[in-house]
Amino acid sequence: METIAVVDFETTGLGPTTGGRATEIAAVLVRDGEVVDAWSSLMNSGAWVPPHIQSLTGITNAMLADAPDSATVMCELARFTAGCPLVAHNAAFDRGFWQAEMERAGVARDPAHDFACTVLLSRRLWPEAKSHGLGAITQFHDIRFDGRAHRALADARVTAELLPKVQGEVARRFAMDLGDMAVDHALMLELQRTPLRWLRRGLVEHVKARRVNSVAA
Repeated sequence: METIAVVDFETTGLGPTTGGRATEIAAVLVRDGEVVDAWSSLMNSGAWVPPHIQSLTGITNAMLADAPDSATVMCELARFTAGCPLVAHNAAFDRGFWQAEMERAGVARDPAHDFACTVLLSRRLWPEAKSHGLGAITQFHDIRFDGRAHRALADARVTAELLPKVQGEVARRFAMDLGDMAVDHALMLELQRTPLRWLRRGLVEHVKARRVNSVAA
């Protein structure tokens, strides 16, 4: 049974290529739609947190002064998520910081660590939603948000509740095409790359390829 790690970063800026650094990371492990474990940590990269980011996240420079260094945190994160495919809401953002901070820490890439994105999947499954930001889409699905928004563990936990809704909607909508095949991470990767108008075609082609490979094996 597949275990997926849902991750979320809080940072000092919009991206590592413009000088942003991570300040907090959380990972929530989800198996068969249920949360089975969770981990989070502040991290001290030596970067300064601007006042507007402190107001947004509640993470201050004083809090980070006593936090473990970024290399220690990223090594622990790599151990916690070893072998797990990844999911994030707006994954392009989290992927950038994941790759940059892992590289800084000297952590070798785990081949399982590909990112599926619940924003991209939500846009394909629920185009009628007014917004696919985390706050808006959780309201759309009537998911209760516990904790403070823009803190890593709270955001990762609510994304972990959104994930089975995504999987369940794919399973319901394409039940005849899927047969007994689960809506796993590999399928979500395929669907998030597929334009909305070709969604069923992309799913059918993925299922056919999986079945051919299964027979060949």
